[in-house]
Amino acid sequence: MKSNQNFEIKFIGEPTYKSPLRLSKTKGDGVFNFINEEERLILNTSVSGFEQCIRDNKKPLSLEKAGPREKIYFDIKTTKAAIVTCGGLCPGINNVIQGLVMGLHYFYGVSEVIGIRYGYEGLNPKTKHEFVTLTPEKVKNIHEFGGTILGSSRGAQDVVEMVNTLEKNEINILFTIGGDGTLKGAYELTKEIEKRNLECVVVGIPKTIDNDIDLIDKSFGFETAFDVATPIIRDAHNEAVGAYNGISIVKLMGRDSGFIAASAALSMPVVNFVLVPEMEFELRGEKGFLSALKERLDSRNHIVIVVAEGAGQHLFDTDESNKTDASGNILHKDIGLLLKDKINEFFQEHDIPTTIKYIDPSYIIRSAPANANDRIFCNRLAHLAVHGAMNGKTGFVIGIVNNSFVHIPIAEVINKRKKIDLEGEFWYSVCESTGQLSLM
Repeated sequence: MKSNQNFEIKFIGEPTYKSPLRLSKTKGDGVFNFINEEERLILNTSVSGFEQCIRDNKKPLSLEKAGPREKIYFDIKTTKAAIVTCGGLCPGINNVIQGLVMGLHYFYGVSEVIGIRYGYEGLNPKTKHEFVTLTPEKVKNIHEFGGTILGSSRGAQDVVEMVNTLEKNEINILFTIGGDGTLKGAYELTKEIEKRNLECVVVGIPKTIDNDIDLIDKSFGFETAFDVATPIIRDAHNEAVGAYNGISIVKLMGRDSGFIAASAALSMPVVNFVLVPEMEFELRGEKGFLSALKERLDSRNHIVIVVAEGAGQHLFDTDESNKTDASGNILHKDIGLLLKDKINEFFQEHDIPTTIKYIDPSYIIRSAPANANDRIFCNRLAHLAVHGAMNGKTGFVIGIVNNSFVHIPIAEVINKRKKIDLEGEFWYSVCESTGQLSLM
């Protein structure tokens, strides 16, 4: 059978050193085991998908299982690793840093781990950001804090200059913690390193609070994000019911995907409307959003609206040129303020008194420390990234797919962003919880 896609992970060379981990080589003996290199997990687990592969005479698309290997590529006595964090802040970055340092030190005895300051800027010698030495002692308490101890930045840097820095400092492993832009940078670094035939691997750990990395089930920090948003929505509901015709608007992060807004609304079922980038809606008209708000206000005298930052961009003047941030992302206009103004204007036209509260907790949420589940998740991602790197694998991200940890080529996750399926069960559950199916 032919394979219908190439999800193979590259090595920089044949692993020849015996792993220092004391694991079993066989199954079923009640202890932890090394992962066999041939062990793979099917991506599409449905029977219909498998039967289609048989009809097409193709192997089911599969992913390499993550975990420790019996052989490693790097000599632990001379290995030097580096960690860089890029893009916007997100709960759990410090937990990943801690997990990487602890895993390198205690699993493999790698004693030299450096932190690159302020994202990819730190690999550009022109910025003069000094490296920091990362030890277990230095990172032992950083899981208690949000943000990143290394600092971060947005924007591309010269790939040649960055690889020059890696080569000059004899770095063998580079862990990149970041989202779509960071992973695209990691992919370019991998290609330049391969071209020079350097003894260096690049590993990506997907970080996006929006949970919009393609293929993977979830990214770290996402669960904490809607966990922190939930009590804020509760308080917004208290504000709404505390006034006659009270309206609360909560804007949450979600540039292109509305997973935070939708998940937060499901976890705190006092929300009446959720607006996400994946959907289009009109303000005016019989079936418009404002008419639905009026119907709700007539029956219950209060409304809670949760809106993702990227929703409703079609409502703004399209003649304006789209500006971008340093990472190349389109700078969205403030849908929360637009909704507040349009809602206020609409109800004034109908001579209906309202009290409108607008809440934007985005920077509070993204700077929060990770919750318990995310802490566990971050540590597992970090440890498995270490195992893959020490095995000599490069150009991959560590992620969870179908509830299993796997290696995915970076090239496969940067082609598009994951979005909510508006015809799927998840979005239907959101609409059932809010009641907006009958109103819109």
